[in-house]
Amino acid sequence: MADDKKLTTRADDFSAWYNEIVLRAELADYSPVRGCMVIRPDGYGIWERMQRALDDKFKETGHRNAYFPLFIPESFLKKEAEHVEGFAPETAVVTHGGGKKLEEPLIIRPTSETIIYHMFAKWVQSYRDLPLLINQWANVVRWEMRTRLFLRTLEFLWQEGHTAHATHGEAEEEARRMLGVYRDFMESHMAMPVITGQKSNAERFAGALKTYSCEAMMQDNKALQAGTSHDLGQNFSKAFDLKFQTEAGGEDFAWNTSWGVSTRLVGGLVMTHGDDSGLRIPPLLAPTEIVIVPIYRSDEERSKVLEAADRIAANLKAWDRRAPGRLRVHIDRRDGIKPGAKYYEWEMRGVPVRMELGPRDLDKNQAVLVRRDTREKAPVSLNTLGEDVADLLRRIQRDMLTVARERRESNSTRTPITYDNFRQLMEGPGGFVYAGWCGGEACEQEIKDDTKATIRVLPDEEFCSAEPAATCLKCGRPSLAEAVWAKAY
Repeated sequence: MADDKKLTTRADDFSAWYNEIVLRAELADYSPVRGCMVIRPDGYGIWERMQRALDDKFKETGHRNAYFPLFIPESFLKKEAEHVEGFAPETAVVTHGGGKKLEEPLIIRPTSETIIYHMFAKWVQSYRDLPLLINQWANVVRWEMRTRLFLRTLEFLWQEGHTAHATHGEAEEEARRMLGVYRDFMESHMAMPVITGQKSNAERFAGALKTYSCEAMMQDNKALQAGTSHDLGQNFSKAFDLKFQTEAGGEDFAWNTSWGVSTRLVGGLVMTHGDDSGLRIPPLLAPTEIVIVPIYRSDEERSKVLEAADRIAANLKAWDRRAPGRLRVHIDRRDGIKPGAKYYEWEMRGVPVRMELGPRDLDKNQAVLVRRDTREKAPVSLNTLGEDVADLLRRIQRDMLTVARERRESNSTRTPITYDNFRQLMEGPGGFVYAGWCGGEACEQEIKDDTKATIRVLPDEEFCSAEPAATCLKCGRPSLAEAVWAKAY
């Protein structure tokens, strides 16, 4: 690690704290191209584990992976009017290739609905060809003006699912199902609790009938839109002539969905779990789950401790073959660095468990395990080390979710609130505010202009308040829905 200077604290400057962790934990670095980033091995290792878990979940629900071109004919984007209007300010356009001006400019994909549904139209003729369930792992480009590592960059990595169905009911069911897949992953693997629900019309995806979202609260009490799923209706099917022969012998346009998450999730993980000493990674996503730090003073002790460390690491990996996955173990063999300096570095990198191993520990047939999340330290017998480590990792995964959920709820307001108090809250600590909404876009826009807070979701029933407010937060008219308001990234 290049810099051992103390981190800026979250309380002093959350934004600076975030950037310092990403850089000093070696998750990513700035690219020579403004607004782009280089994802370093530790950051990519987290993304790889996210990919594997999500990919398994997608395949369990019947989706197959494919790949579509990076370049999209400009005319494709213009076919769906609302879609092009939504993405026009963010598009990057190629006008020349091979030293010549292109006959038709090419858009570098900001998302792939247009080219994918063009291809679907070639592949689908009959109801027997449906549903068509496709996922793509890819990169996209959106020309953002204000960028931040992982959270908003010109180019980022993501997956985008695209499906075609015979009925609107099937498409709506698919959009909701994939929202549930995202929520399950975010809570089970990321230990990041989310609220699910529908976006308001002002916040929905360009070209969709409905947009559903997973919204998470970061430690600065701002919301992060962590994943979205869209019921696209027949908008793209009509634009790209995606028709099929129905079972009754007629003809109809297919019903589509799309859904996606991106490397923004790595930023969400940092802001959900990091502390003033660095990163904290949930075990299921940690590139290294346990680091062994040998402690010795002489060459003789070094040889003895490293030999034991090698044996322990091999036993841990072999032991875990009986359980799902394998323990990811690293031995810090570096000479000339004091154990305390190693502890500092591995805390910064967020490795869930540190094992301290010295001659005295070996004499007692034990090692000392230190939790990264709580810093709790406890000796464990080498005879039961595999079981103890696996159990500790499970507890860390569970406890990190519990802590994050309790933090979110303690910074959520569900009791009736006046608009003046709402403004004060948004100017101060922020958080999630559950409040009534009349359904009017004018009220929604006025609140956004006044406070920078937006409707994150109209929450699903399980997240709704026991007694939702009867009147609109802004105008006082009867409420048509409960809305979750917050400032957001």
